[in-house]
Amino acid sequence: MRSAIPVVALLLVSVLTPPAHAAQSWQLTHTDVKATVTLADNGTLSISAAKAEKTVLNPSALGIRTTNADLSTGLQFVSRSDRTVREQYATASGRRRQHQVDTNETTLRFTKGAERLDVVFRVSADGLGYRYVLGKNVTVTGEATDFAVPTSAKAVLLPWDNGRQDYESIHTHTTVAQAPQVAYGYPSLFQVDGTWLLLTESDLTGDYGASRITLRGNKFQLTLPDAQTQSSGTTPWRTLIIGDLATVVESDLTTDLATPNKAGDVSWIKPGISAWSWWGDGTGDLALQKKYVDYAAKQGWEYILVDSGWKNWGSGQVQELIRYGTQRKVGVQLWVHYSDLDTESERNSKLPQWKQWGAVGLKIDFMNSDSQARMRWYDAILAATAKHKLMVNFHGSTIPRGTERTWPHVMSYEGVLGAETTKPRPGRKPHPVSHYLTLPFTRNLAGSMDFTPVTFSGVRANSDAAELALSVIYESGLQHFADKVSNYPKYPVAERLLKTVPAVWDETKLLAGDPGVLAVFARKSGAEWYVGANVAGNARTVDVPLTFLSAGQWTAEIYADGTDRKLTFSTRTVTAGGTLSLPVAKDGGFTVRFMQPARPQVA
Repeated sequence: MRSAIPVVALLLVSVLTPPAHAAQSWQLTHTDVKATVTLADNGTLSISAAKAEKTVLNPSALGIRTTNADLSTGLQFVSRSDRTVREQYATASGRRRQHQVDTNETTLRFTKGAERLDVVFRVSADGLGYRYVLGKNVTVTGEATDFAVPTSAKAVLLPWDNGRQDYESIHTHTTVAQAPQVAYGYPSLFQVDGTWLLLTESDLTGDYGASRITLRGNKFQLTLPDAQTQSSGTTPWRTLIIGDLATVVESDLTTDLATPNKAGDVSWIKPGISAWSWWGDGTGDLALQKKYVDYAAKQGWEYILVDSGWKNWGSGQVQELIRYGTQRKVGVQLWVHYSDLDTESERNSKLPQWKQWGAVGLKIDFMNSDSQARMRWYDAILAATAKHKLMVNFHGSTIPRGTERTWPHVMSYEGVLGAETTKPRPGRKPHPVSHYLTLPFTRNLAGSMDFTPVTFSGVRANSDAAELALSVIYESGLQHFADKVSNYPKYPVAERLLKTVPAVWDETKLLAGDPGVLAVFARKSGAEWYVGANVAGNARTVDVPLTFLSAGQWTAEIYADGTDRKLTFSTRTVTAGGTLSLPVAKDGGFTVRFMQPARPQVA
């Protein structure tokens, strides 16, 4: 009997202790969003995701490879920790300025021999994010990360141009099963039955290159821009926004996951409307730019942008222009090539000089790379411009990845096939109207988008009212209205709206939407609401539910399609909770400004 006791004890230990690579799984939830993380018996990790029991992501690989180890297989579970993250923060621009974070964070820790891999997950009501943390400096050679979106899902994808290294293509509307097996840029949008999934990333710094996805078989493989990445061991957040279309459009998840403000004091950061001469008249000379200042002042716009060419004037004329603008309460932004600020010595000499002249900000152009080296340049220029209190607008650029939280002085990015390519030229054809109606559900959800809209004299297929409505549908902390200042007075109805429409919003709501077909957005600024609507295709009537308005009567100023698709102006009195039904021309639209009468003061 004494010899049998150890044998029984050993049997019990063998039953209670799992094998080294026993399969395990963890359920991570918030409201009706659920992520399931599974460790297979061969030590590989995967994640799936669902919203209200509707699976939007089938089991998809997790893991990372470094020169030290392949941490995508042979992993052993060590421990789990959980916490709730609740934060409040503000941004200077975006879909809204005040934000609240409520998310459940779980860290799962794994080892492979002497190597460690933590995977940090955050699950919120509007989706989830995850990132890898290795805890030391490493050389990353790739990720196992992929995204197995159901093959039946509808997909809105941006073909990645490896030559230009930019985001200036037209989206492909397809299904996962039928999509070409090529690389795609973020954000990527999918619809699984009635549930939407927006795939992007957040909190990118020079510690990593900007990733994209490549369709291989039935899965989208996360692809890095460099063969090797020198990292401190923490990756950006892989970000999945999940819900109905309104949830995806209104989500703050990308900024919620980003690093808090590094710029410090933000009182000097002023979003606004800007005139821009390059599109219609070129840079011209000092006299031309003064005309743009005069028009901006007449319209109440905050800025003008002087594009390439000003360096040929001499610093005296540039300073004269800035003084001229200052006298008229119009700030001046200056265009520069990124190579002008490519070194620390250039940044240390030029930025304080331009600030001393009185420039309020810079448009920095032609980065055209998502490599880690370029991301390190972004880190350097963001810190330097914040130090010298210069706002920034990036062109020829990557897209924002939560940047407006970390660096609130970044007013906008291009990263889009915008109105630059509608500038009249012989033989130029208009972009499909569906392009204008895809961007509110893709690129603009990554952050502020400098499309440079409201170009009535551009090569375009939409109506005048549809073009005007882009001033509300497209969000940009610096909204550049790009037509000639000599052309806008031909559209007095448009001028009336463009005197009031803001560039910064307190709230955003999607009232109706179908990517590529229909977009009806409501945005709040102070006590006023604006609605912008665009349609692609035949004329129709669009119903605007007024559920976003507070109680009482409101005056609705309506800028709509009239005869020959030209602009008309009218007013109506409406009530909260009602419906405003407006006719729309073929490829048309409308804008509505809602105001409440001032209430008399009580004695």
